[in-house]
Amino acid sequence: MRPLDIRKLQRDGLLTPGQSITLNWSRNGEQVATIQARTEAEHVTLIYRHKSGGNDWQPMDYPVRLEWTACTLGGRRAWFLCPAEGCGRRVALLYIGGAGIFACRHCYRLAYACQREAADDRAARRADSIRERLGWQVGILNPNGGRPKGMHWRTFNRLTAEHDAFVGVSLAGMSARLGLIERRLDGVRAVSQKPERGR
Repeated sequence: MRPLDIRKLQRDGLLTPGQSITLNWSRNGEQVATIQARTEAEHVTLIYRHKSGGNDWQPMDYPVRLEWTACTLGGRRAWFLCPAEGCGRRVALLYIGGAGIFACRHCYRLAYACQREAADDRAARRADSIRERLGWQVGILNPNGGRPKGMHWRTFNRLTAEHDAFVGVSLAGMSARLGLIERRLDGVRAVSQKPERGR
């Protein structure tokens, strides 16, 4: 899903009314998509072509309304109002999906990557972030390293205990999943080895 981030547009000064801008997306240094946009005071008009499946390219040209809110320490912050029919949520990010329009993550039912993780995967990720902080080689099956220079022993001991707890949760989850897989395989083997009736 290609995101359109209004915070980046505002930071780069691209929301000034009357501008025509080109937005590009790249992957591995290669441009994969591009759209045109015209900015007005109350909306941004998105202009691009969309192709779904084996259909022909369809021209897309529609406004996305903007809303501005005051910041606590002065200035204003811009928001998109989701253009999907019946939505209108105030969001910072829009994504283009199969429907061919930019819409919010709620409309496309997108979840954050961490929301799709199993508990043991999340524990492994958190253990790896502690390993990075301690300067250890990433990967919970790698040996633990020593205390980084300048780190207090109390901090080191706390982080090591947290790391070890996350590793325990991750390994327990992995072994439970492997056990579940083994039980399923045993069930398949048992069914395949049953003699057929009537023969």
